[in-house]
Amino acid sequence: MPPSIRKLTGRIGAVVEGVDLAAPPDFSTITTLRDALNEHKAIVFDDVRLDNADQERVAGWFGELTTAHPNVPAADGTTNVLAVDSETSKANAWHTDVTFVVNPPQLTTLRSVVIPPYGGETLIANAAAAYRDLPEPLRSLADTLRVVHTNQYDYARPAAATAEQQEYDRIFVSTPYEAEHPVVRVHPLTGERGLFIGGFAKRIVGLSGSESADLLRIFQSYVTRPENILRWRWSRNQLLIFDNRITQHYGVDNYDDHPRRLNRVTVAGEVPTGVDGRRSEQLVGDPSHYSGVLAVAA
Repeated sequence: MPPSIRKLTGRIGAVVEGVDLAAPPDFSTITTLRDALNEHKAIVFDDVRLDNADQERVAGWFGELTTAHPNVPAADGTTNVLAVDSETSKANAWHTDVTFVVNPPQLTTLRSVVIPPYGGETLIANAAAAYRDLPEPLRSLADTLRVVHTNQYDYARPAAATAEQQEYDRIFVSTPYEAEHPVVRVHPLTGERGLFIGGFAKRIVGLSGSESADLLRIFQSYVTRPENILRWRWSRNQLLIFDNRITQHYGVDNYDDHPRRLNRVTVAGEVPTGVDGRRSEQLVGDPSHYSGVLAVAA
């Protein structure tokens, strides 16, 4: 039986059933999953029994893996797994993963490890739908713009509350990275245009800081419209995969002091291309230890 794909909302998200993640995949299964990601941007698998090695193996169906993070160490005993752990950090800001490097990951996989008794949802937004929602004058303007992304995010982040979170933040920014990307990225497989901004986007090329902030706020307001968002409530033993090239996500900090941990594995991506065909550029830092550059996703 072929896999079953069930939509979760009109604009983003689907549940996949009928795929044995423990078995070697065939070409047809991988094609079905890639097509589902292209259409729905985020797919979820329920009741999966995966450990870190299994998660790395499944992520590898889609391409070469990145290491865990350019600065943050991998989870113990792994090379590619980043622990998204509430003890050290809470990703409660809209962002696309690792956009401060020239080739951010194409896909992100998240596996539920420790789930709070309430709250802790992950929000995922469809940046292609956001672009389509823009009025034509704003779309035309966005098509022409470039934006610098950086991991030096203390300009917008409140002070960490605990010593563990302070140390995580120190490591996160310990080696500076900056990359210049198009504000509108053309998806390499579908040709869709999506707003490629988020929390690491700091300044629009050619504009002042205040002008950049105002424009980015306007564009971001379209990304985070409720119609464009999947609000995923985690259960145990779930795997979520989303297309990092054309989404943003946000971990909701609404679970008090309960522990929450998701393990993340990301898949190497292409260098983004704008509407004008111009590619992204690395401005500061050398992320080659983190990720190879993908020519194009299979």
